[in-house]
Amino acid sequence: MSVLPRLGVGIGWRPEIDLTVERLPGVEFVEVIAENVRGWSLPESLRLLMERGIPVLPHAVSLSLGGADPVDRSRVAHLAAAADALGAPLVSDHIAFVRGGGMEAGHLLPIPRTRDTLDVLVANVLDAQAELPVPLALENVAALVEWPDAELTEGQFLAELVERTGCWLLVDVHNLYVNARNLGHDPREFLDTVPLEQLAYVHVAGGQDHQGLYHDTHAHPVPQPVLELLGELRHRVEPPGVLLERDDRYPADAELAAEIASIRAVVEPAA
Repeated sequence: MSVLPRLGVGIGWRPEIDLTVERLPGVEFVEVIAENVRGWSLPESLRLLMERGIPVLPHAVSLSLGGADPVDRSRVAHLAAAADALGAPLVSDHIAFVRGGGMEAGHLLPIPRTRDTLDVLVANVLDAQAELPVPLALENVAALVEWPDAELTEGQFLAELVERTGCWLLVDVHNLYVNARNLGHDPREFLDTVPLEQLAYVHVAGGQDHQGLYHDTHAHPVPQPVLELLGELRHRVEPPGVLLERDDRYPADAELAAEIASIRAVVEPAA
């Protein structure tokens, strides 16, 4: 069994906030979208962070491991090359599909929680793992709707996935909150069911209500209920790392620093 490093508290690196990330206090690791990494021309900001000894983790969005199509080995190879270029201790993607029949969805879509779908997902994950130089962590996704006739809860589905593949989990507590709001899922049942001993790290983000649904925007402050869910997770396990995601409407440095401090206060409570 692989042993993953302690990561601490981090933030998603984006070109729009590269200088901000460099100077933010308390950033102990960063995550970069894997599809945007080219090993022969890493941004200077990422090179600087790496020189400081800050882990940089590639986070993929295009493997489509939950789809019925065979794994695209060129995409897996790119993720492997990104891990090598960044010296990353692990890589990640999502429990989702993004393409089928030659069509790209342009979004991370939830998959049916049936045993047939689980078999396909397991086969795809095993194929990808065989080509990757480091462990693979998989993230639960946010959804606006879900497939009917589920045979497993989301927690049960992920627990079986981990048991059959040995993959790690990237738990997004904001996505748990989204699915509680939109679909009536119980995030505490999820946290009680998934094997948290296989937790690689955690995502935290913010969203917005729009036309009767709550959207995972990554463009708004982290709401208090999400910090409370992070606290629920912290009561069960000490997370190896927690990362703030922000992809749009970037606030002032002080606001991002305050959000990082709020996350740290939850996961590293004063003795």
